[in-house]
Amino acid sequence: MADIIARLREDGIQKRVIQEGRGELPDFQDGTKATFHYRTLHSDKEGAVLDDSRVRGKPMELIIGKKFKLPVWETIVCTMREGEIAQFCCDVKVESPGTYQQDPWAMTDAEKAKAVPVIHQEGNRLYREGHVKEAAAKYYDAIACLKNLQMKEQPGSPDWIQLDQQITPLLLNYCQCKLVAQEYYEVLDHCSSILNKYDDNVKAYFKRGKAHAAVWNAQEAQADFAKVLELDPALAPVVSRELRALEARIRQKDEEDKARFRGIFSH
Repeated sequence: MADIIARLREDGIQKRVIQEGRGELPDFQDGTKATFHYRTLHSDKEGAVLDDSRVRGKPMELIIGKKFKLPVWETIVCTMREGEIAQFCCDVKVESPGTYQQDPWAMTDAEKAKAVPVIHQEGNRLYREGHVKEAAAKYYDAIACLKNLQMKEQPGSPDWIQLDQQITPLLLNYCQCKLVAQEYYEVLDHCSSILNKYDDNVKAYFKRGKAHAAVWNAQEAQADFAKVLELDPALAPVVSRELRALEARIRQKDEEDKARFRGIFSH
């Protein structure tokens, strides 16, 4: 216990055990699910209650390894035994009134459904303003809300399909952010997952083609761009520009390779 408290102090957290837990400290491996109630108090305002899961009528469900928005939850939960009650004191960032937004994992199903279009629009705004990383996080949150709702539906049912069709444009927006961030393999994975279900999605073919081109998968890129033209011939100018850029990169790479080989054999 002394070692645990010492590690917490290094992270700026103080712990006081109110009720001892049962058994040994669990092995909190990634993927472990912890369910618990909590109450958040303001340390400077005579213990004013900021949030109480029992009042909300819903315990916190935490999947270890996910980190969510508050990694400190994992830090403190991983020091607790089953049935333990403890008090933790740590510094928090206080945000201005009106700027707080509830994390998706803490929302009810109705709150998730209502929040998705709002989060989607926030992501679009952030992307337009050039805040690509922040936009990707918004799209991810909106997808997480819908995925959580979708898990409660029968795969292939009308409600499941409706949710999946809401997820698809958000996932494509997320992929656009990843293209800008040059995280091409993530784009390949997500676009392929979309095309496995919706093989007529032009945007998925186009984004996957760009990602293939970026990682030198020339044949795959050309095949995806050809599919874009087949599905939407009006995109011919855009596709031609991408193909010219790919061909120019290939020529440049070939020239660099030849120059490198000539350098090797001239020694």
